[in-house]
Amino acid sequence: MHPASPREVLDRFGAGSAQRKALALRVTRVYRIARETDHLERFVVFGSFVTDRPDPQDVDVFMIMANTFDASSLRGDARLLFDHGAAQAHFGATVFWVRRLVAWPDEQAAVEFWQVKRGGDRRRIVEITAEV
Repeated sequence: MHPASPREVLDRFGAGSAQRKALALRVTRVYRIARETDHLERFVVFGSFVTDRPDPQDVDVFMIMANTFDASSLRGDARLLFDHGAAQAHFGATVFWVRRLVAWPDEQAAVEFWQVKRGGDRRRIVEITAEV
């Protein structure tokens, strides 16, 4: 797992092909909306976007939210972001999230879970750790 600022993520993975630039805009938008809830604890990006592929297919995100987070109280884009199917359709991003309390068996293990591929190999994951 690689910690990085939003700027570092965009500089490293959001340059090059038109596809990379488009996906970088998606990551930026999803991150901004998640931060605006004031309940975002951890924001992890994985999948083909954080690889060296010239034309990654998608953006995959895993978020840990504060225990006090209540998705049912959200409106607009924020409400869509925390609905898995709606996030895929509206933002073009695969979004998974949990509250900190249910991160099993603990928060770090929940984050590291996304690093393991179905076949057992490990994938690169990047945790955005600071504001722009």
